[in-house]
Amino acid sequence: MTPTEIKTSYRRILSEVGEPILIRRYTGSGANRPRFDAPVLARVVGYQPHELVGTLVQGDRKLIVLVEDLIDAQFALPVVTGDKAVIRGVECNIEAADDSTRRIGTTLIAYELQVRGG
Repeated sequence: MTPTEIKTSYRRILSEVGEPILIRRYTGSGANRPRFDAPVLARVVGYQPHELVGTLVQGDRKLIVLVEDLIDAQFALPVVTGDKAVIRGVECNIEAADDSTRRIGTTLIAYELQVRGG
């Protein structure tokens, strides 16, 4: 499959099982610091008990977010640790942003994000 075909497949699957979330980035400091919100679709799943190794802890969740959605929302890539995800109205911290697992050759299809909180 080509990267374009895979992107189309991901888009179809997310339209069926995804949910709207925000990827949020704060800039500056202080209580009233500016933020940028990127509305995207994401697949939100919990980790299985056997996956809880290393930095994963009970309650962490995995998000699959299409890179094209972030670009379309004008989010400055890459997604980094410390950015936030707002899931069902609750802000969670992005603990890790994997940009390798869902890559075809040099084309990044989607981020796999580890989030904590909420």
